[in-house]
Order: sequence, then C-alpha cells, then structure tokens
Amino acid sequence: MNKIYLAGGCFWGTQHFFSLVNGVTSTKVGYANGTIENPSYEQVCSKIYNFAETVEIEYDENQIELDSLLNKFFITIDPTSLNKQGGDRGLQYRTGIYYLNEEDRKIAKKALDNLQSKYSKPIQIELLPLKNFYNAEDYHQDYLKKNPTGYCHIPLDIFKRANE
Repeated sequence: MNKIYLAGGCFWGTQHFFSLVNGVTSTKVGYANGTIENPSYEQVCSKIYNFAETVEIEYDENQIELDSLLNKFFITIDPTSLNKQGGDRGLQYRTGIYYLNEEDRKIAKKALDNLQSKYSKPIQIELLPLKNFYNAEDYHQDYLKKNPTGYCHIPLDIFKRANE
C-alpha cells in the first residue's frame, strides 16, 4: 500500500470523493505541514500554525496509480484558486500535494506541469514533502457519510466521476 496526502479545500468533500475511488483502501482527514504538534481545529483555523486541511489516502498501486489519483484530485478543485475552494476561504483551505518520497514527487511534478499546460493562470497547488500529519477530530472523519446533506464545496456530479 502507498500513501499520498492531498489538500483540496475543506477536507470533508475530498475524503468522501476518494473513499469512492476504486483502489483506495482508506482515507483519514487531518492537518498537515503545520508548526505545532496535535493541533485542534480551532488552532488550524487561527492560521497562526500554517496547517492545511488534508486527506491521507492509502491506495493499492496494483489497482490505481498515483498519476490517476492526482488526475481525479484535479477535477475536485479549482487549481488556480489561492487559499480558497468554493465558499471556504483561508490558509487552511489551500490546495496541496504532500509526498513521502522522491518518486512520488516526480510523478506529482509531471502531473502539475501537465495540468498547468491547460490553464493560462498559474496553478496554485503546492507540492511539498509531508512534514507532519495529525488526525482531525472524530466528528470530522467521514463527515459526509455521517451527514449526507452536509456542506461540501465539491459539486455533487463530481462524485459520480470518482471511477471514470
């Protein structure tokens, strides 16, 4: 199993989308690449500690490759938007790809370069090594499964595309 960490605005929708993707074996929402240990949601929202709402995605590379996961990720976000997705605004809602090894960095860089070729505006997705990841509080985990009518910045028709 491999892991990649993706920040796509509010993590509720990103987690729900990837939980539908064939080959994804587990997802967790949490806070990545901040400056303190074990932050609370309130600390993340304060913007002081530089966290991004992020989804840990564990996947079976025999069923789905990283570049395919990234291309799916790109349809769930506005890649040219800085520190916001949908109605969510703030540093914690930035978009990012946080990798664990050099091979994944190369794959992600190539995917981002390909994505940039489709846009005239600059892509705002940060590509960084994962420094840290802390699980979000239980009420955030699988939020949209627990609250099917809950808020999500990802349009509902996008969820139908999880296995295209």
